[in-house]
Amino acid sequence: MLILIKGAGDIATGIAVRLKNSGMQVVMTEIAIPTTVRRSVAFSRAVYEGSAVVENITAKLVLDFAQIPAVLQRDEIPVLIDPRCEVLKSIHFDAVVDSILAKKNLSTDPTQAPVVIGIGPGFLVPQDCHCVIETQRGHDLGRCIYQGCAAKNTGIPGEIGGYTVERLLRAPCDGIFHPILAIGDAVKSGQTVAMVDDQPVTAQIDGIVRGLLQDNVPVKAGMKSGDIDPRGCYEHCFTVSDKARAVGGGVLEAILHLGLQNR
Repeated sequence: MLILIKGAGDIATGIAVRLKNSGMQVVMTEIAIPTTVRRSVAFSRAVYEGSAVVENITAKLVLDFAQIPAVLQRDEIPVLIDPRCEVLKSIHFDAVVDSILAKKNLSTDPTQAPVVIGIGPGFLVPQDCHCVIETQRGHDLGRCIYQGCAAKNTGIPGEIGGYTVERLLRAPCDGIFHPILAIGDAVKSGQTVAMVDDQPVTAQIDGIVRGLLQDNVPVKAGMKSGDIDPRGCYEHCFTVSDKARAVGGGVLEAILHLGLQNR
């Protein structure tokens, strides 16, 4: 099966890893300047580094649709700078997964493929897609929803190590982001992790830097720019998260369930 995943952030990458390990071929799209915070486990990194490896799976930046078959033949994942998903006009996909996580439907509809899946809030079945995957942490994380929608966005990140909003780093102002620390570095509360122009971005808790925007990204005041993990486990910074893996499992279930129905 050939699957298109819209978005190549950490959740989309968790989905891609799950599908790839299940024997499916995956193509991913991204914007020209990705804003993935957990970039060490995101194939979006291929946009500005040319390639990215997550859990022994390699993704390659592809500048032309004609290069896609060769990348797939090498058992790699093509990543396209294609925010409008023009690739849908050129290639038939068995399934489309919208993992942009915009909290609203930007461009997905159930005619784009035999199986169309929306990730998280902002999608309504059957109007927007054939299935929605729940992304809210808790009892229903990764659940396949075949009628209706996912839980509404609360605006509060899931609790990790007893912290929610405190573990996030946000831009203090509009400007250009410049990291000082690196993903995987230990950090103390009050320590400067990055700068936005001449304004510091400081940690609110002790922990380890699990996510951080790349250098020279334009940001807006209040924009999520980093993530501190209070558990302090270095290995967690470089492996797919429990949430992304659970959502990926839901996508795999939906593709198999709906694909068999369509036979």
